[in-house]
Amino acid sequence: MIRVYKLHATLIKTGKHQNPLSLRPFFLSCSESPATALYAASVLLRFPIPPDPFSYNTVIKHVSPHSPTLALSLFSHMRHNSVPFDHFTFPLFLKYHHNHHHRLHSLILKLGFDSNIFVQNALINAYGCHGSLYVAVKLFDEMLHRDIVSWSTLISCLVNNNLPAHAVSVFQQMQLDQPDIVNSLDGVIMLSVISAVSSLGLLELGIWVHCFISRIGLSVTVPLGNALINMYSRCGCIDRSVKVFDEMPNRNVVTWTALANGLAVHGRSREALKAFYDMKESGLKPDRGAFIGVLVACSHGGLVEDGWRVFESMKNEFGIEPMIEHYGCMVDILGRAGLLLEAFEFVEKMPLKPNSVIWRTLLGACVNHNNLLLAEKARERVNELDPHHDGDYVLLSNAYGGVGNWGGKAGLRNSMRQNRIVKEPGLSFLHIDQVVHEFVSGDRAHPQWEEITNFLVSVMDTVKFGGYTPNTSSVLHDIQEEEKEHCVGYHSEKLAVAFVLLYHRDSKTIRVIKNLRICFDCHDFMKHVSGIFDRDIIIRDRNRFHHFSKGSCSCRDFW
Repeated sequence: MIRVYKLHATLIKTGKHQNPLSLRPFFLSCSESPATALYAASVLLRFPIPPDPFSYNTVIKHVSPHSPTLALSLFSHMRHNSVPFDHFTFPLFLKYHHNHHHRLHSLILKLGFDSNIFVQNALINAYGCHGSLYVAVKLFDEMLHRDIVSWSTLISCLVNNNLPAHAVSVFQQMQLDQPDIVNSLDGVIMLSVISAVSSLGLLELGIWVHCFISRIGLSVTVPLGNALINMYSRCGCIDRSVKVFDEMPNRNVVTWTALANGLAVHGRSREALKAFYDMKESGLKPDRGAFIGVLVACSHGGLVEDGWRVFESMKNEFGIEPMIEHYGCMVDILGRAGLLLEAFEFVEKMPLKPNSVIWRTLLGACVNHNNLLLAEKARERVNELDPHHDGDYVLLSNAYGGVGNWGGKAGLRNSMRQNRIVKEPGLSFLHIDQVVHEFVSGDRAHPQWEEITNFLVSVMDTVKFGGYTPNTSSVLHDIQEEEKEHCVGYHSEKLAVAFVLLYHRDSKTIRVIKNLRICFDCHDFMKHVSGIFDRDIIIRDRNRFHHFSKGSCSCRDFW
């Protein structure tokens, strides 16, 4: 800061403080710290200098991250003092002031900057960040010339707005429209593409993207390697995640965390715990995210004592104050292990106020362990914080059904109708031969619905001979047992597996992605199918992966 003061003082003494060219080194020095940026801004606002957009652009760039309001004042100061805008001004301002994109767009059109590629890219990003994808895509389509930033910006916007399939489609279209820029692709655009594939969970596509990166000679940096580890994990192939990890010459805390998270959700909790300790031995200090990853591993593996040790080491060994997420992990660890009273006591003594997620975690644990009294208590606490969550009603409803309290179950269903709370339908999809097949529980919209359901009935008859018994406790009491079996029999993941068994008999591995947590009945069904039909079935549900093989599951029935 002192150096900046001295530089400014020297300019004043030599009479160069109003010379734009002499002032440029001074304004460039404002990047040293937030304080120097604010000082440079005050100079521009208080002491008039000849119009020089470079000076204003430089200061706006470094002020915006720390003081958006001051940057806005600088922008207004430019307009009032007739300082001309250039093609750098608008992109700089739009980067940090997305909420002004409509007004800035009008000014851009008025001043004729709408055909400048830098400004066009900035506008696409601004509209995309605010969810105005229609306008962002329209601007992109109207561009006469596009560069790698144009494509990267649109793909990133689609990914951030939860449209991964569209993002992949745009990436493929880029290769067809502008094959000349493929060799100039950088890690930024590939990170967006990998993120899209991760969301879709399509292993074949993930392998293709990884091969594409190798083919164009793009080096696997630490961020890119971390993304690939996460991608393969979310696509159901943790072994490929481990391979990417092993081949990375450099790793950071995020790398180890990605590996531990992947191992945890694939039922390899001990390996995840080992990765955490190996990371510490490598000299890296775990951050809050790393602790969440290893605590999740302890939760999925039923490692209560290890979980306690890790949790207590946060503060005792590393001086890291646990956040609400870490407390939530401990509640999950205790709850999954059936230590319900200990979990309630832990929540009551938390230094942070428990949120609805904490109480919902306890509710789920109480339901899984058939403790209706504590489940009702947890449901009351959830209802105080988040009364309109459909999952809470379903969980408690299942608990009532599990103990035969059909009146309580029916009452909850009536309450859902009165409050217009609709249960989220079960949805599963799978990817075969570049085609996505979607299945909805009980939905007859699929073109092969009749053939699939008829075949599914025969599959269920077959696995019943192998020891499978439908679990109908979640279905209302006042219908016949045959109808109950029909209700659970047409869950979306069963339909997806039946589809593969019927139409793709050569598929050794069946990969299904489901939007909800797999139910007990479907879990048992998949174990029997994997053994009797000699298929590996991998299901990614809302919480984790289940690898069914030869009649058992990777979760060891602990989920």
